[in-house]
Amino acid sequence: MQQENKDHNSTRFISALTKNTVAMILAGGRGSRLKDLTDWRAKPAVPFGGKFRIIDFPLSNCINSGIRRVGVATQYKAHSLIQHIQRGWGFLRGEFDEYVQLLPAQQRVDEDWYKGTADAVFQNLDILRASGAEYVLILAGDHIYKMDYGQMLASHVKNNADMTVACINVPLEDAKAFGVMSVDGGDCVVKFSEKPKNPEPMPGSTTEALASMGIYVFNAAFLYEQLIRDADDPKSTHDFGGDIIPHLIKKYRVCAHRFSESCVGAENGKYYWRDVGTIDAYWEANMELTRVIPELNLYDRKWPIWTYQEHLPPAKFVFNSEGRRGIATDSMVSGGCLISGSTLDSSVLFSDVRVHSYCDIKGAVILPKVTVNRHVVLKNVVVDRGAVIPEGMQIGVDLKEDKKRFYVSEKGIVLVTPEMLGQNLHNAR
Repeated sequence: MQQENKDHNSTRFISALTKNTVAMILAGGRGSRLKDLTDWRAKPAVPFGGKFRIIDFPLSNCINSGIRRVGVATQYKAHSLIQHIQRGWGFLRGEFDEYVQLLPAQQRVDEDWYKGTADAVFQNLDILRASGAEYVLILAGDHIYKMDYGQMLASHVKNNADMTVACINVPLEDAKAFGVMSVDGGDCVVKFSEKPKNPEPMPGSTTEALASMGIYVFNAAFLYEQLIRDADDPKSTHDFGGDIIPHLIKKYRVCAHRFSESCVGAENGKYYWRDVGTIDAYWEANMELTRVIPELNLYDRKWPIWTYQEHLPPAKFVFNSEGRRGIATDSMVSGGCLISGSTLDSSVLFSDVRVHSYCDIKGAVILPKVTVNRHVVLKNVVVDRGAVIPEGMQIGVDLKEDKKRFYVSEKGIVLVTPEMLGQNLHNAR
C-alpha cells in the first residue's frame, strides 16, 4: 500500500518495501576538510541550521520514508554523536522492531577498526542478517538533503537490480571529489571511476558529470555475498566506491537512480543536496537558510527534520535605546539565546548563545553555548561551541591579523574555536 503525498514531488512509499528494509548509516568519518571544527567530533555530529546536527538529515529521511530499522556505524571521536542519538532518537518502539542502533567499531570479525565503507558494513554482518531484511540501504551520514528512500527502493525493484546507486548532476570541476558514473540508455551503470582526475561528462552535457551520492540499495542476500567476497580479497581497500561498485558493474545489474526522482521539497526544479565538507561550504549552507525563501525548507511539517530538543526558554532581545538596541535581521536565532543591546544581520545562532551589548555581528554562524562579550565585531565567521569572545575583539575585519591565531578559509571565512582563543575547553592535558 502506498500513501499519496500531494505536497511533494513524489509519492511516498510507506509499504512492504520500506518495512522490509534496514538502513545502515556510515557515520564514522572525521571530515578533515572542516579543520578544527572536527577536532572533537565526527563530521556527522557537526551542528547545522541553528538546532540540528548533520546526522539528523539521513535519520529523518529514514523515519519519514517509513524505514524504522536503522544502524549507525561510528568510529572517529563519536561521543557527542552517540550522546545526540541516545537523547534525540530513542522514541522508536522496540516491541514493533523499530530502532536506531549505534554500531561502534567493536572488532567482532577481527582486531581491526573499520578499514573502509564496505568493511564497516561487513563487520556488522551478523546484526544485518539477524534483522531478516530483504533490502539494505547504505547511507552516508554527512550530507544535507531531503530524500524519499521509498522511491529509490521502488526503482530498485522495478529495474530488477542487484544494486542501485543514487546519483546527482554535479559540475565537472567538482566531480573530481566524487565517484563518477557512466550509464547506458536504461540507466544501467557501465563505468564507475572513484574521484577521477579527469571526470567524463554525462551524456548530453559538456559541463556536468553524473556523481554518486554515497547512497546504495542492495538486495540483502546479494550484499552479504559480495561483502564476504570483498573481505577475502587481500588487494581490496574494502570501499564501496573504490572496490565494490567497480567489481559489480562487470558482472551484475547495477542501476542508477536520479535524485530528481526522489528529492523532497524541490523548489523551481532545484534539488537541494549539500556536502558541507569545507568551512566555506558549511558557512554558505548555513547562510542560505537566512534567505527569505531558502532552497532547504526547515519549516516543512510533512517532511520534518527531527532532532534532540533541549528544553530552553525562547530567544530574547533586550534594550531599545539609541546605540544599544537588541535587533536581528535576516537571521535565525535559536532557543535560550539572549541578545542584549547588539545588532545581528544575516547570522545563524544556535542554542544558548549570549551576546552582550554594543556588538556588531554579520554573517556569523555561532554554535551553542558561545558567549560574545561587549563591543565585539564579528564578520563572516564560524564560532565553535563554548567559545568566549573577549570584550572588544574584532574578527573578520582584518584577515591578515586573523590568520595569526585563527583558521581563515580560501573565501575569507574565519573559524574560531575555544582552543584558538587559549580556552582549553576539552581539558586534553
